[in-house]
Amino acid sequence: MNYETPQFFHVMQYAAAADRDVIDMVSGNPDWEPPEAIRDGLSEYAESDASEFQYPPSDGLKPLREEIAARRNVDPARVIVTNGTGEANYLGMARALERDAGEDCVLIDPVYPYYPGKVSMLGGETQLVDAARNGTLDVESTCEAIGPETGLIVLNTPNNPTGAVYDIDSIRAVVETAADHDALVVVDEVYDHFDFAGSFKSALTLDADNVIVTSGVSKSMAITGFRVGYAIFPQDLIEPAKTRHMLVNVTTSRPAQQAVYNAYRETGPDYYAAARDRLTDRVDSFTEALDRAGAEYTTPDGAFYVLARFDGFPGTMENVKTLIDEAGVAGMPGSTFGTARNDWLRFALVTPRATEAAERLAEYFAE
Repeated sequence: MNYETPQFFHVMQYAAAADRDVIDMVSGNPDWEPPEAIRDGLSEYAESDASEFQYPPSDGLKPLREEIAARRNVDPARVIVTNGTGEANYLGMARALERDAGEDCVLIDPVYPYYPGKVSMLGGETQLVDAARNGTLDVESTCEAIGPETGLIVLNTPNNPTGAVYDIDSIRAVVETAADHDALVVVDEVYDHFDFAGSFKSALTLDADNVIVTSGVSKSMAITGFRVGYAIFPQDLIEPAKTRHMLVNVTTSRPAQQAVYNAYRETGPDYYAAARDRLTDRVDSFTEALDRAGAEYTTPDGAFYVLARFDGFPGTMENVKTLIDEAGVAGMPGSTFGTARNDWLRFALVTPRATEAAERLAEYFAE
């Protein structure tokens, strides 16, 4: 098998070892407080009987699965609670590639690098299709790429790294073309609460039997360390996925699941709205500073990332290290995210120092 250690770790280690103050804009770790009910739920759980400290059901605590199902308008029997959205994606991708329906996987470029890594690990072959210039789906090119050897298509909306929110009609066209070739579509919706334009619609609304939707609470509840995600499978695909989940992980952390269930029940929409407001303010201040730096950049409609391109400064690992050493800002090389944005750098705005980082970039590139 041919797959590499993700470059995120390399950049973070380099930044940590730098001999200066460095603003971390590498990883998507939210910097704000989780819902109060998370802490309350953990405290309550700590006082539980010892019997509650044992294995939970492999597919997840029943109340949590029922809560997720109610929110997503699906049968609870279709839900598996996973170790983060990463495992949810793995289960969906594995289910697609193990059916002997084709080994090719269509991914949208720029691409979240864990997708091609998983494809390689599962023995599949990645086929990259360029997104439209604004980061949205190029429906014609994507559908043309789906053929007899295609077993899997992976979509991510709102998108990391472009910030694009895919139009539901575009997703429908891809899903219908995939169905014509007996291919499954995994739609990663982990950033669904970060929809700044109000245009996001879940792929679950399509009610298609070849769609697997994944999501989680790492980003939306600012608890990336809890590792609580979920996958929603069509009914006829769920049992093999449950078996793989059990063999790989046995189950998912019980206290984390209980705390998330409490937070779902007790956290209102204001919590998520405040996070969106915080991020839109950061996008505005960050891109204003990028204007002064003469950069070209993306303005996200969702998620919390900005891609930026500086003339004569391509998005290589070498240049990322240069920015760490000379500007004190750590981003990610565009080359990490496929081939479409090699000249760009990606910055995560989940730091209260986002504006300061942009000022440092503006000052560095003005010299």
